[in-house]
Amino acid sequence: MKVVLLADVKGQGKKNDVITVSDGYARNFLLPRKLAVEADAKILNEIKGREESIKHKIEVETAEAKALAARLDTLLVKITATSGTDGRLYGSITAKDVADHLQSDYAITVDKRKIQLADPIRAYGKYDLDVKLYTDVVGKIHVLVCN
Repeated sequence: MKVVLLADVKGQGKKNDVITVSDGYARNFLLPRKLAVEADAKILNEIKGREESIKHKIEVETAEAKALAARLDTLLVKITATSGTDGRLYGSITAKDVADHLQSDYAITVDKRKIQLADPIRAYGKYDLDVKLYTDVVGKIHVLVCN
């Protein structure tokens, strides 16, 4: 008997998997415990529609992330900071500061946790930072820290 799993079943499969099991196992264990439903055309069609919907959503989000990565690559985020006599900054520039300047200057919202900054910036100069926008989509932000 073909069934669609409604929950993960150890040794059988994961949720939404279509599996073939013996009639007794399905009727005496899976169906009464609401772990599975019998696979008919309607259920299989719903699963196929859900899978296509998820696939389409992933494609749209990937395209948006690639467009944002291309836009970020053309921008220069200019951050002004004060320093002491030796050229070291008072404090440091963090990923939050970069995200805030992106939001205020260019109206681009990027989560500070997505900006990959190994150590806070503590000196003047130009820095290229990676931004993980989506799975396998990494953009670059050009940051200029000046006086």
